[in-house]
Amino acid sequence: MQTKQNRQGDGSFVLTDSKGRPSAIGPVRAAAERQAPLFWNTLTRRPETVLGSCVALGYFDGVHLGHRLVLARAVQEARARGCTPAVFTFAPPANASVKGKAILTLEEKRRRMAALGIEAMLCPPFEAFCALSPEEFVRTVLVECLGARAVFCGENFTFGRGRAGSADTLRRLCAARGIAVQTLPLMENGGTPVSSSRIRALLAEGEIPAANALLGEAYCIDLPVRHGKQLGRTLGFPTINQVYPASMLLPRQGVYITQVLLNGQWLPGATGLGTRPSVAGGGTGADVTCETFIPDFAGELYGDIVRVRFCQYLWPTQKYASPQALANMVNRAADAARAWGSKGI
Repeated sequence: MQTKQNRQGDGSFVLTDSKGRPSAIGPVRAAAERQAPLFWNTLTRRPETVLGSCVALGYFDGVHLGHRLVLARAVQEARARGCTPAVFTFAPPANASVKGKAILTLEEKRRRMAALGIEAMLCPPFEAFCALSPEEFVRTVLVECLGARAVFCGENFTFGRGRAGSADTLRRLCAARGIAVQTLPLMENGGTPVSSSRIRALLAEGEIPAANALLGEAYCIDLPVRHGKQLGRTLGFPTINQVYPASMLLPRQGVYITQVLLNGQWLPGATGLGTRPSVAGGGTGADVTCETFIPDFAGELYGDIVRVRFCQYLWPTQKYASPQALANMVNRAADAARAWGSKGI
């Protein structure tokens, strides 16, 4: 599929064809414009799907451009049929991963799917359905839980116990129940398929603009603000402290230009991710942290879940010769964040 990405003022992307027309994926709308999808995590039917649904199938880690193609087709077909655009996904096993550490939190995935038009999201734990045979999966999940009228997935989709079912298996089993199946080709960017593993590799290298382009909007965390050691406050630049869960991918350690969503506005931020920058002789700096200085904000955010989106990697963390040298670094990063925001990006 030949598409072109145009960055919008809110940091999202619109995909257009060679003539500048919006592609099937369409614009990514601000999450606040849509209500969060109906969400349930048990293999049961909800009354909201009584008229049936068009279902996108997949783990959808990152909700990247390839995923968005599948999700958009489910939304389009649901509107045409007058039923619910839905997603079947899952929570990975406890203390384990299925396809690598998570790129986004579950809440962020829900937010991005809502912006694409998804209205219902069935997300059981992996253990609740992994033992189902392909036949049992179709009957239990698609028919009994979702009332599926049409199903959409990538061409490399597998399902059922031991990944016994393929897209062809899905098509055959669904045909017997009158359920339409459409498989979507893998989307390519630069001659290489768009994939979550590719995005993880880019984040691990600090290649944020490239990762964001494949995601379709900026990489973002939405985590609670915790009490830290308040070193920044003593040096004149108070920061918010957020802790990555062990199940989430940690991007490259270093200093980033970020933007922070507060009171409906994206404010410039300077984020230090990884080993705490310290002053020589002033501590080991062994703690891994995610600390963001918001130069144009004053207030307390402890306990709040705050969204921080990453724009650009600046430089690696290091020890500084003095508190003033550390403060100078933070101020340089803050100036870079303001300049970035002034471009309307």
